Amino acid sequence: MNSIADSRIAWLFPGLKRGFYWHPVLSEFTKRFKNTIIYTGNWPGYVSGFEETFTVKVVGKTKFVETNLPEGGYSRGSYYVSPKIIGHLLGFKPHVIFALSFSAWTLLAILFKPLARWRVVIVYNGSSLNVDRRDSKVHIFYRRMMVRLADALITNSQAGKAYLTQILEANENHVFARPYGVPTPTALLEQQEKANLSIPELQHPVFLFIGVVEYRKGLHFLLKACNQLQQQGNQNYTLLVAGEGSQREELKDFIKQNHLEQQIHWAGWVDYSQLGAYFEKTDVFVFPTLEDIWGMVLLEAMACGKPVLCSQWAGAKELVEVGENGYIFDPYNPDELAALMRRFIDHPELIPTMGQKSKQLIAPHNPEAAANFLAEVTAFVLDH
Repeated sequence: MNSIADSRIAWLFPGLKRGFYWHPVLSEFTKRFKNTIIYTGNWPGYVSGFEETFTVKVVGKTKFVETNLPEGGYSRGSYYVSPKIIGHLLGFKPHVIFALSFSAWTLLAILFKPLARWRVVIVYNGSSLNVDRRDSKVHIFYRRMMVRLADALITNSQAGKAYLTQILEANENHVFARPYGVPTPTALLEQQEKANLSIPELQHPVFLFIGVVEYRKGLHFLLKACNQLQQQGNQNYTLLVAGEGSQREELKDFIKQNHLEQQIHWAGWVDYSQLGAYFEKTDVFVFPTLEDIWGMVLLEAMACGKPVLCSQWAGAKELVEVGENGYIFDPYNPDELAALMRRFIDHPELIPTMGQKSKQLIAPHNPEAAANFLAEVTAFVLDH
């Protein structure tokens, strides 16, 4: 190996079905480390604009078996991944492996460390109740052992770092917390220019919800906040709902029963390539999630210059400066959310100022910066 740039790097993702936000970062990372291969057991294809900008190898087929679905939280269960990954890794001979979370692939990479003499970096995207598994002594023991044997750990958030160091007892000097799940402002702007959305003229301010329409995403509590506004005589706004899911019919019935049809516009599922155009058409982004280890869509809203209303249960709340570019709220309290929405309804002049602040706050967090951060971590583990 002539230089660090010649290092062979492997990324282990059991699944990338919803990992579109990784594509810009992996593309930038591959520019720095040409000998990079991304291994996954679930590959939906490249995001438009990033075709063939990084190498992907599909190994087996990852299956997730759900064992429990806590109300308002991530489903619990196990990922079943192909053991053939070891043959691929031994053939590739990576110098460094970035392994997502604490899957069986991560365990195999760690177990084969003494033989293959590679370095392992555990990628823990963020902390939340059902992902951390703090209530399981078995999971905590298993994770602590993996943490002790890993060479470094990375996470998007300070909450993730606290979990790794305080609960899993990782060496603080080997834990690196910096956002790497970040938006691509140029791609979002290009989407705004190219998309041709069939959205009617809406009453401003327009609040935007984007996400899967399921209990965990908290849309039902957002609609309850809209009902509170209705009861208070506030009808001069629109909520644009972009998403589909299991709660759709139930929530549409709620809208009808509470006479919210004039305030709620349902756009259906949004293709990732249209995301920027939806942000361009709206004024304030609302993220009422009940559990999210990060919350990429919030960062994308900020990159598009939108004020944000963010749930206190989203990892990305760390990027919200209260009163500057948005507000943090308890999604289980519709009255609190309604009051924050009313602030923008009554004072629309806040929207451009706070939106500009969002842009300023997110500007340092982009794929190039994320790739540089990952390169620094790569250098760290190779030097130790």
